[in-house]
Amino acid sequence: MSATGRGVLVTGASRGIGRAVATAFAAQGDRVAVHCSTRHADAEETLAGLAGEGHVLLTADLADPTAVEELAAAAEEALDGVDVLVNNAAVMIAHPLPDTSYEDWQGAWRRTAAVNLFGAADLSHRVAHRMIEAGRPGRIVNVGSRGAFRGEPDHPAYGATKAALHALGQSLAVSLAPHGIAVASVAPGFVATERVAGRLEGAEGERIRSQSPFGRVADPGEIASAVLYLASPAAVWSSGAVLDVNGASYLRT
Repeated sequence: MSATGRGVLVTGASRGIGRAVATAFAAQGDRVAVHCSTRHADAEETLAGLAGEGHVLLTADLADPTAVEELAAAAEEALDGVDVLVNNAAVMIAHPLPDTSYEDWQGAWRRTAAVNLFGAADLSHRVAHRMIEAGRPGRIVNVGSRGAFRGEPDHPAYGATKAALHALGQSLAVSLAPHGIAVASVAPGFVATERVAGRLEGAEGERIRSQSPFGRVADPGEIASAVLYLASPAAVWSSGAVLDVNGASYLRT
């Protein structure tokens, strides 16, 4: 498997971690399919900023199994084969149990699971099957979360689906290894993205930064570096791993 010149599909690449991941792959000479669901203008900005050629913008609702199949097919055609899939897209809906109605609770869980877990599982199936049929080795990297271990009291469905995503990656690592496909996950802590910029202001920002002994939160590029490594030929023996990328803000035993 080549280290560069690969076809890479990155979901949720309109901004934040996804944009940083797409940028990192393009910078090393890979062709990138930038996926978005709704933030088309942001995704266009991501696409325009990528180095090199052969990149494409694809839109799909990952909660729709038919749209997922179409996304996998479109990426395969546009990139002349997908060698790397990065399952980054996620929704994060606040629904703390004491303050959430039963109706809203159900809605948050179903929407979160549909994108964060079922969407990633469906896309992994369609992309991996194409790798197997073509006899092509590949990589799948899932962007999970520290919240899978630490807990997410205001976003319990997010934490639960990220834990499930880690487990999915480990199951796929075992089943896909005979086909030359390695699967791993990263588990970021708090990352300075557009979505959470407001939370990093004032007293809450100080509290969040103090979670790490480095006294700061991650830059999206630091998460992208971990994804880039796990997708590299050198990381095949890390298949099945869940790599903590949280600045020592949460230590698992």
